[in-house]
Amino acid sequence: MHACLLKNMIKVFNTLTNKKEVFQPQDKNNVSMYICGITPYDEVHLGHARAYAAFDIIKRHLINSGYGVTHVQNFTDIDDKIIARAKERNLPARLLAKKYIDDYFVQTDKLNILRANSYPLVTDMIPNIIAFIKVLMDKGFAYQAGGDVYYDVAKFKDYGKLSKQKLEDRLAGARVEINDNKRSSYDFALWKQSKPDDPQDVCWQSPWGMGRPGWHIECSVMSSTLLGETIDIHGGGRDLIFPHHENEIAQSEAKSGCCFVKYWIHNGFVTIDHEKMSKSLGNFFTLSDIFKKYSPRVIRYYLISQHYRSPLDFSDENVDGAKNALDGLDDAFLRLIETGCEVADKISDKDLQDLYKKFTASLDDDFNSQKALSYLHELKNLILTELQSAPKERLSQMRFAFKKMAEDSLGLVLPTVKKDEEVLALLEKRNIARLKKDWASADALRKAIDEKGYKIVDNADGSSSVISKN
Repeated sequence: MHACLLKNMIKVFNTLTNKKEVFQPQDKNNVSMYICGITPYDEVHLGHARAYAAFDIIKRHLINSGYGVTHVQNFTDIDDKIIARAKERNLPARLLAKKYIDDYFVQTDKLNILRANSYPLVTDMIPNIIAFIKVLMDKGFAYQAGGDVYYDVAKFKDYGKLSKQKLEDRLAGARVEINDNKRSSYDFALWKQSKPDDPQDVCWQSPWGMGRPGWHIECSVMSSTLLGETIDIHGGGRDLIFPHHENEIAQSEAKSGCCFVKYWIHNGFVTIDHEKMSKSLGNFFTLSDIFKKYSPRVIRYYLISQHYRSPLDFSDENVDGAKNALDGLDDAFLRLIETGCEVADKISDKDLQDLYKKFTASLDDDFNSQKALSYLHELKNLILTELQSAPKERLSQMRFAFKKMAEDSLGLVLPTVKKDEEVLALLEKRNIARLKKDWASADALRKAIDEKGYKIVDNADGSSSVISKN
């Protein structure tokens, strides 16, 4: 079985229909995917990481299934929060945004998140946004009031179809601005008039005066400009379903007259000790802070250890569990390398083929990384059972399967064997101490080796070897 497989029968849970559907993109060979990016006014946090790790698994599986993927992820580099934070720090708004955009790449690269094909900025799309709003006004879906431009929600008959909410039953606490100038409190801003104290670098001339775009219009414009009027996958966290994604549908379909998105995909919330992560609750964790305590590899494993639609609870106990599980995988893989087996170019043995098929089938079923990991651990157990007895050809197939499953599909960067002459000398001294039954010296040498980032493996034949833990 070769690494490059024919396209699988993939099923996707579509938030729009509230059920799993067979994935059929517009182009049978290529997928267009738009993921809502960060508003860069602060450091990247755990909630961001959950979303982008989830969609990284989705993207990897689509690619491994034979699709080309055109992935666009925006940066909302102009927003009320950015302006407020820039004023607090006496910085230009765009400079502040750039700082946190740079931080995004630093932190998500550590998590081995595949980069998008394009990262559009709102500030580069202002002419496109103005043109889009003009069309909505010409079609009667938008109106000007008090210097601002609003979308008239009542004019879009399908409003609420994504969130399954009637206007009168909208979510408590949703980002819906109350304004006396609006025809309805549910109408939302497409263009906001500049305020007297707004910095000049966040104001643009428009047919409605100086101002800047509203939040929702930005993603509609960026996605349609770069991916077309209908896209295959649009996603983000569950908190974006209403009002953001609901409003994107209203704007986009009113303008184009056609389906905006075929498959809406949303990941579950992150909770901290079973409470929703929130700055106001003081349980808010940035990735840079988390990485001071845990390796990014451990955090990636933790992020994909639950199905992407399920809530993910963050606690030291849960992350320590992820670390232990990853250590077990690393140990098996490094022991496999130590046998001297090469990486095969295919899987021939039927039981390994069947295991790999089960692994792939779990990702075909709405990208179930939790179940996929269970099959990776099944392979780990098989390796540990057969390590001393299996022929090199089978071990090579196991190594190939491990790489395909862990690294290519799940994005878990595999450890490498490192040779260190000083460590090897310490190991030899330990072996001599063991022969002399000088257990105190042997234990001290084991500790010295451990502190250098290596782990001792006592083999079944009585010999010992070292493997890198990093």
